[in-house]
Amino acid sequence: MEDEILLMKGNEAIAHAAIRCGCDGYFGYPITPQSEVLETLAAEKPWETTGMVVVQAESEVAAINMVYGGGCVGKRVMTSSSSPGVALMQEGITYMAGAEIPGLIINVQRGGPGLGTIQPSQGDYFQSTRGGGNGDYNVIVLAPASVQEMADFVDLSFELAFRYRNPVIMLSDGVIGQMMEKVTLPPIKPRRTDEEVREQCPWASTGKRGRGKNIMTSLELDPAIMEQHNLHLQAKYKEIREREVRFEEYQAEDADFLVVAFGSAARIAQKAIELCRQKGLHVGMLRPITLWPFPTKEIVRLASRVRGILSVEINAGQMVEDIILAVQGRVPVRQYGRMGGMVFTPEEIVGEIEKFNV
Repeated sequence: MEDEILLMKGNEAIAHAAIRCGCDGYFGYPITPQSEVLETLAAEKPWETTGMVVVQAESEVAAINMVYGGGCVGKRVMTSSSSPGVALMQEGITYMAGAEIPGLIINVQRGGPGLGTIQPSQGDYFQSTRGGGNGDYNVIVLAPASVQEMADFVDLSFELAFRYRNPVIMLSDGVIGQMMEKVTLPPIKPRRTDEEVREQCPWASTGKRGRGKNIMTSLELDPAIMEQHNLHLQAKYKEIREREVRFEEYQAEDADFLVVAFGSAARIAQKAIELCRQKGLHVGMLRPITLWPFPTKEIVRLASRVRGILSVEINAGQMVEDIILAVQGRVPVRQYGRMGGMVFTPEEIVGEIEKFNV
């Protein structure tokens, strides 16, 4: 049943959602804590039911280049990995951004830097929102905070990727990827026919010789032409910033203090806010759902009404830089986080909020 409520991990929900939303191909490589995505797809064998291709590539570099190739011909293709693996994909991601090729990259973050730990982290905020590859480019970044959103954001990611011909990163973490929750999987959407792909993606590579072919590349040797292409990209990014900002507010309407958190950190912060309210502290939260584009205008609006902002992240402080840029000194901004795979408690957040009263 399409509306059946199931119990599964976030990683498993991604795999099931990919099959149901008409994904044409998955190319990935195992790495903790996201290996269940590939394992679930292998167990479900969608190539026998929907025709979806599932390949365990020889490396993360190979996987992202397979996504590049699949996206070039207008197919809904995706990969998943964790922090060190996504670091290896950065060259392919910037090539996709430069060539305007849609695709979905899922990052179930773990602690770093380097190989780090297999425990959860949010240390790839910069890697995703700033772009770890070369050049002036952006990718759309969605941050799920539940197993349900892990499932829901797969189809949304593809919609955004093809609407703007741009890579999309779903930036999750080891908490959401490994935790089990109830989830309602999205309705089944059949894969597009080749004719539908050609109609919807006239820009895609056709394989034809001569004038009929489309060449998908990020290479341009003429600097004047390359500058015009960059101006085109910047205009597209401006449109995305204007149209695709997503966020969620929690008890922010009467807040004296504002917590900003995403992903699993937002779930912990929500409990901390409940504890603060019991103590008589009027605390609310803004949860960015799109980390890029960032909800700058909404933070500015809320900053005019609160006495302080606390950025809560499972890292040393990355999103806090975007908050500071947004508020421009209008209100004090602090950051609290844990590193190395350690996750804070709601009580720790309450303690940090209480420091604003000191």
